[in-house]
Amino acid sequence: MNLQQQTRRHFLGRASTGLGSLALGSLLTPGLLGENFDGNAALPTHLAPKCKRVIHLCMAGGPSHLETLDYKPKLRELDGKPMPKSVTEGKQIAQLQGQRDKLKIMGPQHDFKRCGKSGLMLSDVMPHIQGIADEICVINSMMTEQINHDPAHLFMNTGSIIPGRPSMGSWLNYGLGSDSDNLPGFIVLTSEGGGQSQPIAARQWSNGFLPGKYQGVKFMSVGDPVMYVRNPNGVDMGAQRRLIDTIKGLNQITDEAVDDPEIATRISQYEMAYNMQSSVPELMDFSDEPKHIMEMYGTEGGDGSFGSNCLLARRLAERGVRFIQLYHRGWDHHGGVKAGVANTGKLVDQGTAALIKDLKQRGMLEDTLVVWGGEFGRTPMAQGSGRDHHIAGFSLWMAGGGVKGGMSYGATDEFGYSAVEDKVHVHDLHATMLHLLGIDHEKLIYKFQGRQFRLTDVHGHIVKDILV
Repeated sequence: MNLQQQTRRHFLGRASTGLGSLALGSLLTPGLLGENFDGNAALPTHLAPKCKRVIHLCMAGGPSHLETLDYKPKLRELDGKPMPKSVTEGKQIAQLQGQRDKLKIMGPQHDFKRCGKSGLMLSDVMPHIQGIADEICVINSMMTEQINHDPAHLFMNTGSIIPGRPSMGSWLNYGLGSDSDNLPGFIVLTSEGGGQSQPIAARQWSNGFLPGKYQGVKFMSVGDPVMYVRNPNGVDMGAQRRLIDTIKGLNQITDEAVDDPEIATRISQYEMAYNMQSSVPELMDFSDEPKHIMEMYGTEGGDGSFGSNCLLARRLAERGVRFIQLYHRGWDHHGGVKAGVANTGKLVDQGTAALIKDLKQRGMLEDTLVVWGGEFGRTPMAQGSGRDHHIAGFSLWMAGGGVKGGMSYGATDEFGYSAVEDKVHVHDLHATMLHLLGIDHEKLIYKFQGRQFRLTDVHGHIVKDILV
């Protein structure tokens, strides 16, 4: 190639000093220089970790805290009476926003009782979860910023209302790496039933601007969890290995020419896919599970139910998967909240409790953080026979992984409307989760487009009172 034919890209790529190529690479691939020079590489833990992994049981649709976790006897006394305007004035409301003068209080539709040695107040809707009361910490003062489903999921998962930011599972794998060589570090499972099933977009487990290898991988809940995980007829593992090696060689040639981290990601993902061809069939073979375990979860395995996914989550945790997210779509009860919560609760109750018991008896609960909750709660005001979306105060619970069991933290007002005591924002939840994993949330950063980003943005406080 003569000088006249040489493009600027050729010149930069072939410059003997390599500085031009380095600069170009940093422009084309934001974060590249940051990983090497700005302290953005996967870091050793900043403090002693209390847990190794997270299982997020995401109750998609917004479960009513007033029928599940937040006991409000005063609300029952006021059932059918007008909601005081002072409570809702100036507050964001979703579908009821044009009816402020007609808002009526709806009392709890299910009974609560004291459970376990701790006496934690829990709804009768989920008797199996009542049975693990001494293992869970209920936070009744959660607050979020988005009042509609998709942006609320986005905020819960990424700490931002702006699409394109990395999800918490991606942040964890970026910060800690994966403990598994033959399974992705971030896996998502879904189930549905019991109510209106809001769609869940793939951006909820996106890697955002982090390298592609931190992307969450959705497994199918029925049949082979990964498409084409088995070789076609006539192709054995030896042939597949030769194909992977050939593709790897071609990618390495390109990588040497352009130095693009995404090519390195592609190489590693081909290797992961090859390894999964042996690990996934073994993962999905439930024949090694004792009968009493299957009965405890209420599943035969691989049937697409939430209970089956909970059992699979335990098997994934055993195999080193860092972040496991289980969505159950069915908690959006704008109407018929009494029957709806009971129906949906029944579908998730047994599997949830079985997961906690199973982890504990295997000695895994102490280093596994389990989080159970939705993207927001529901209004104490009636929407016909249901409840509207609500962000000013709602509930979730955590278990294991360095969290105290058998306790309730924070509180909403007597109506269950606003968090008034020991408020916990979504950013605080993220900061606490990272702390339990040994990460200082202010130090887990990634430089993108000239700014240093983190999961908690410029917010977040560790909720120290719930920690062991």
